[in-house]
Amino acid sequence: MSLFFWIFLPFLLELNSAQASGVWFSRQPQNLTVSQGNAVRLGCAVQGLSEPDIVWRKDQTRIYSTDQMFLSLGELHWETFYSVRSVQQQDGGRYWCEVESEGQTFSSETAWITVEGVPHFTAEPQDLAVVPGEAFNLSCAAVGPPDPVEVLWWVGGEQVGGAEASPSTLHVSGANDSDKFYCEAKNTRGVSVSRTATLQVKVFPSAPEDLKVENLEENNVTVSWSPGFSGFSPLTTCSVQVLGPQVQVQVQVQVQVQVPPHRVSVSGLRSYSDFSLRVSCRNQLGSSPPSAWINFTTAESVPMVAPKNLTFDLSDSQLILQWAGLEEAELQGKLQAYKVQWSLGSETQEPLLFKESWAILSGPTRFLNASVQVSACTSVGCGPWSRPVLILPEPVPLLAPRRHLWPGILLGLLGASVLGLMLAFGAQRRRKDSHFSFKGVASDSLVSFSAARSFSRTEPPEVDLDSLGVSAELKNKLQDVLIPKRQLSLGHVLGKGEFGSVREAELKTADRVQKVAVKVLKNDVTTSCDVEQCLREAANMKDFSHRNVIQLIGVSLHPRPGHRLPVPMVVLPFMKHGDLHTFLLLSRLGEEPFSLELQTLVRFMLDVAQGMNYLSHKNIIHRDLAARNCMLDQDLVVCVADFGLSRRIYSGDYYRQGSASKLPVKWIALESLSDNVYTSQSDVWAFGVTMWEVMTRGQTPYPGVENSEIYEYLIKGERLKKPPDCRPDIYELMHSCWSPVPKCRPSFSALVSQLQTLLLSLESNPQPSAPLLYVNLQEGAGLQDQGVESQNTWTQSHDWSSVGSGGDYRYIMSPCSEEDERDEEEDTVINV
Repeated sequence: MSLFFWIFLPFLLELNSAQASGVWFSRQPQNLTVSQGNAVRLGCAVQGLSEPDIVWRKDQTRIYSTDQMFLSLGELHWETFYSVRSVQQQDGGRYWCEVESEGQTFSSETAWITVEGVPHFTAEPQDLAVVPGEAFNLSCAAVGPPDPVEVLWWVGGEQVGGAEASPSTLHVSGANDSDKFYCEAKNTRGVSVSRTATLQVKVFPSAPEDLKVENLEENNVTVSWSPGFSGFSPLTTCSVQVLGPQVQVQVQVQVQVQVPPHRVSVSGLRSYSDFSLRVSCRNQLGSSPPSAWINFTTAESVPMVAPKNLTFDLSDSQLILQWAGLEEAELQGKLQAYKVQWSLGSETQEPLLFKESWAILSGPTRFLNASVQVSACTSVGCGPWSRPVLILPEPVPLLAPRRHLWPGILLGLLGASVLGLMLAFGAQRRRKDSHFSFKGVASDSLVSFSAARSFSRTEPPEVDLDSLGVSAELKNKLQDVLIPKRQLSLGHVLGKGEFGSVREAELKTADRVQKVAVKVLKNDVTTSCDVEQCLREAANMKDFSHRNVIQLIGVSLHPRPGHRLPVPMVVLPFMKHGDLHTFLLLSRLGEEPFSLELQTLVRFMLDVAQGMNYLSHKNIIHRDLAARNCMLDQDLVVCVADFGLSRRIYSGDYYRQGSASKLPVKWIALESLSDNVYTSQSDVWAFGVTMWEVMTRGQTPYPGVENSEIYEYLIKGERLKKPPDCRPDIYELMHSCWSPVPKCRPSFSALVSQLQTLLLSLESNPQPSAPLLYVNLQEGAGLQDQGVESQNTWTQSHDWSSVGSGGDYRYIMSPCSEEDERDEEEDTVINV
């Protein structure tokens, strides 16, 4: 009795307190045990309050219910319920109700809702990466009620072991292949299945990617890279290997994968030297293969040492200075000149610059008792000075008595003074005409010297547009984009052909170094017309500003020793993925083929159409649109390129008909082949062929048809066949570009609109869309007279060879509207 009293004493005290305040619970919640999915309801009644706010709580958390109702059982007596229509495991717990009165909170007794059903998991299997062959454990835990709960494991679709009481740990002795696994939990109510986890077996990481130079200085370089596939194990360190011109330097750098970007600065490198660098990263199993080598050249610096062995030879007519030239490693750059500084007494004279390691100076008397020193200079600046050498005459032997010596000396000095004044006056006049501006010398920005005697020029001078004899209009267009040749460093060849090449290059400006592509004509340029043809292509590109049209960076003219004309170079942005035709071929036939989704191919077509739409609005007719003349940047955005030079790079796709120039006949419109007439609509024909190239991943158009047979093939009404796996609506669109009547072909604006709609449908709905139909064909007597049934719609897959019974199909009556026919004469036509 005593124990019962002490257990219920707190409740009795609370009840007495509630009754003392006039508030008490006339009905308490009751413990309930229900099956999962059934309904449950708890009740609670309070007496002593007018319209009380009764609140339900579960495990100290208030329950907010939108359908809670209060029932009046009498004066100051209210009842409420909490119900769950379909109880679940998470509804199980401890419940009670509360009410407040005059700053006091009164609580009912607590009740438990116990939910019986299939087990629910408290710990499910998680994805796991393991070392090959090493043992590991898998864990799974589930609870009822009802209990007990048993756990059964499934690995790779097969049951492993027998049932175990929950929680369960499965010991696996080792794995060599990736697999899937899960667990089942079972009690008397049924079975629950956990999430399916993936077991990955750790492998060596792959090579780092996108290795690039971020910052380049005279003695150090900063490189960054993207980690490759980690091999299901976090990367820990990366090793950077640098190969110099003579010795190998290896630097170990610790890089955490979780802190990108990955980069390292390598210092202590030799200035103005070529280096190669690659990176390898390591995970738990070992090191990845090294990345591809990247090459770079450190920046120039001032020479590290002064020229040595400065000597002089003084005679009556000249002063000869000689010194030992610096080696390449000592220069730390490209030698610009040797700077000779001389001072007489305490006065420093104007310095002189010489290309060779010797100098011949006239007027030797003005250098008597002068102190001379020399330093080497690069484009960055000049290095340290050599030890000063004092210019003194050779000792004169005493052949006469002392009393006859002084008159001879005085006469000699007088003659030397007169001669020195004359030579100084002449040198002063020459200095007014000869000045050499030297970059990087802090103390003297302008120095004078005798150009004929003291400076030997071995390199040809810069070439300007005035010396080429090109038209004044072309010269004015290119004057502000001319790039000095010293700012270009040419690299390896990206592509070449019959008449020229495209090379990778670095363009050095005042604030950065930019990777570019340079189009170079071959060295057999013999006439100004060859140069002008290349430069005119650049002039056409000067004012282009569109993301899908390649933009001109500049033009550079590189002189050639022994030739009157320079080599013209057109500087363009560097396109990481090259031309679209090669990219498409690599997707099928490369060493590592890759798949291209239909959305990607349509996006390629849309990019080309947008670029051509921009050109057509600027009244530019490309005349050579093809996949080979479209470039892909690093984001796989297509840019229309090659306004003239490309036909020389891909000469195999061009055919010479009669005495005409070579033509890309498989891309040329029917009217261009017959009449040599080019319009924007003939570019639309070529765009349709380009679409066919994209859908076939770079196949050659009209397989089995020779270039010389193309015209006869087309005039019969034949066209490119539908590529395999090509959607009908895409083929209908490209087929519409090959109408024999130019005005019936869609404009580039219409093509852009239809491709945008097609791309949007592909991204939102992967199912094939209905074929596109092109309408607005009038019922005309012309077609009826030729035996064709009158119709208001005409799909562009219509067989043109069925129109009429014979003859030249270039002159079929236009199936377009009369309004289109009236506007046809207003098209701009270029006769070539």
